Amino acid sequence: MSSRSSALYARARNKIPGGVNSPARSWGSVGGEPLFFARGEGAQVWDADGKRFIDYVCSWGPLILGHADPAVVKAVQEAARRGTSYGAPTEAEVEMAELVTSALPSIEMVRFVNSGTEATMSALRLARAFTGRNKIVKFEGAYHGHEDALLVKAGSGAAAHGVPTSAGIHPAYASDTLVAPYNNLEAVERLFDANRGQIAGVIVEPVAGNMGVVLPAPGYLQGLRDITSRDGALLVFDEVITGFRLGWSGAQGVYDIEPDITTLGKIVGGGLPVGAYGGRAHIMQKVAPLGPMYQAGTLSGNPVAMAAGLATLRQLKKPDAYRQLDAKGARLEAGLQKAFAGVEVPATINRAGSLLTVFFTPGPVTDWDSAARSDTKAFARFFHALIGEGIYAPPSQYEAWFVSLAHSDADIDATIAASQGALARV
Repeated sequence: MSSRSSALYARARNKIPGGVNSPARSWGSVGGEPLFFARGEGAQVWDADGKRFIDYVCSWGPLILGHADPAVVKAVQEAARRGTSYGAPTEAEVEMAELVTSALPSIEMVRFVNSGTEATMSALRLARAFTGRNKIVKFEGAYHGHEDALLVKAGSGAAAHGVPTSAGIHPAYASDTLVAPYNNLEAVERLFDANRGQIAGVIVEPVAGNMGVVLPAPGYLQGLRDITSRDGALLVFDEVITGFRLGWSGAQGVYDIEPDITTLGKIVGGGLPVGAYGGRAHIMQKVAPLGPMYQAGTLSGNPVAMAAGLATLRQLKKPDAYRQLDAKGARLEAGLQKAFAGVEVPATINRAGSLLTVFFTPGPVTDWDSAARSDTKAFARFFHALIGEGIYAPPSQYEAWFVSLAHSDADIDATIAASQGALARV
């Protein structure tokens, strides 16, 4: 443990709940004290004592180009010199909207907000406003931000901390949230049969990332598209993680499914706070000031954040970007598979492009129940052993590893070698 990190953590706990500003940073599910970081460059970060790590958290996904990418830093500096906020429209917002709508054909109009949570909250309000219905379907283990109605059987930090339903939520908010197992169309059909004409929408991560990476079964996403269309409900894709991560058109482009509403975040901000929700024009025209669904934000479309997002997306638009990301993800997966086979530790590795999760279970992992069978104590030992080897992996069994364009083959090979050493101590 870094002595300076320990000192900072002690100070933080006196003034910040749990010493952290997001529970996922607390190491609560792996034990020990979190590292405090001082800087990052490319695929590497340095803690408060100067120790270097190869980073697979990447700010939980936004840093697909790596830390302190020169083009992003330059764009942020130039935007900040002109002014950090106006509370009025800027050209950068228009450019970003044009870029997002050109990338994702299902989005004809888009509204920028400040976080993924705000995006999903607004998307569900929009679904209710458009349909005149109140009920929402979500999936076990899925985390869509800390919006009240969605903290029901949630994954991500909520799963790791053993509080899948948060205190402080009015029972009426949760009562209209219906829950089904991920990858189970029959369960969704039963919910629609029992609530015919009452469901405003289904919200789903097309590739789950908040119970660990779980891929959709063949036909699953198309089945959700068919069920919602038949009933007049809206299909909402939460692409806060997968948007601009799995491909230029997100998971919906990879799987060739067009949702009614899409939420975005992380990568579209280039490392600064940005979220977005968008969809067909006739749906988005329900949003104020055009329509009756009110949503606003003082810093929405912030010019510095827009500049960082534009600088990031323009580099991802290059023809070879996603082939490189997929190749790097595949190299890491293959090396980890070999490392685990060598020590015969039960594990399942799920990967989608540059996202992957190592589940400490023989698997397969297809939903929350199968993910929850993972040996979290073994994962915790593996995590701490990796820290000792100079690898910073997500401090939770139920999170995704993020590979960036900045990760070199040498970085990945060093990670595989370090994993072999770490497994010897599991």
